[in-house]
Amino acid sequence: MAISDIAAYANMSPADVEAFGAELDNIRADVEESLGARDAAYIRRVIAFQRGLDIVARLAIATTRSRAGWVAATAALAYAKSVENMEIGHNVSHGQWDWMNDPEIHSTTWEWDMVAPSAHWRYSHNYRHHVFSNVLGVDDDLGFGVLRVTSDQAWKPEHLLQPLRNLLLATIFEWGIARHGYHSERAAASTDAGRREVTRTMLAKIGRQVSKDYVILPALGLRRWRRVLAANVSANLLRNLWTYLVIFCGHFPDGVQTFTPESVQDETRAEWYLRQMLGAANFDAGPLLAFSSGNLSYQIEHHLFPDLPSNHYARISVRVRQLCEKYGLAYTTGSLPRQYLQTVRANFRLALPDDIGGRWHAR
Repeated sequence: MAISDIAAYANMSPADVEAFGAELDNIRADVEESLGARDAAYIRRVIAFQRGLDIVARLAIATTRSRAGWVAATAALAYAKSVENMEIGHNVSHGQWDWMNDPEIHSTTWEWDMVAPSAHWRYSHNYRHHVFSNVLGVDDDLGFGVLRVTSDQAWKPEHLLQPLRNLLLATIFEWGIARHGYHSERAAASTDAGRREVTRTMLAKIGRQVSKDYVILPALGLRRWRRVLAANVSANLLRNLWTYLVIFCGHFPDGVQTFTPESVQDETRAEWYLRQMLGAANFDAGPLLAFSSGNLSYQIEHHLFPDLPSNHYARISVRVRQLCEKYGLAYTTGSLPRQYLQTVRANFRLALPDDIGGRWHAR
């Protein structure tokens, strides 16, 4: 059930909550004071690596004559797209690197390699989701408008199809994100002209992205245009599946809480921190898996500090775990397969009416 009194749920007094928030503010201040040349060099190395891998993969796709070579090159392209999507695009758009004052690596100028316009996503995600995380009726990311992800959402017969919807969303995840951002922007627009501009921006981005991936680059492959087109389709599919997996494992496993709109009335910064802590989940990852997920294996730390550079999340997580132990808070994490299987189980259970799904869950 959605939580109305977050402090009471966490068994914390108002003084405890404020002390918890002050300790998190100290973590933020320590990271901000440490930012410098090493961090700037990190993001520039990541961008150079991603762009270099993208070029090498595309050249290999166009020139290799073996099936194994094509598969390897396509996998490399998918990995390059995943890095661009999460460790670069997602994190840059959060403003994690705005402190560098580099106009090319800035939340207001970065445009990522997928059909969703970055500007639309920044509103639906940075504001609607991160400010109002898991608040029913406010956070549009709760099921992305197509899935029932909590029993607090009323069951409808159409939810019987949600396992199929979930599969479809995974395969076309970039299009789901685009649709999600588009509807959030249109709902926020106050005039017809504003809504028309939202539509123009969306169609322009789709046109550029589709032309690049499915017309221009295949055409540059000349007689090998079919293998280039197939590689682009496959790489986008693999990127979609991976980003879907990472996002769902950070938001919908067991232990992630939802909240009523009343819970955020007159919310203090410390209470906001506590809600973020309770409304996200991590999955266990070493350095390579963490990097490959855009460091969103540390989804808890990301929700606490969405605008701090992602290369600090691993170190931040040590201190956050210590705070959770100190204040008796659950630190929700587990292996990647375990976290995802929990989301699949919940998806099937919530597809059913509550009296049936609840009995199944109880078993």
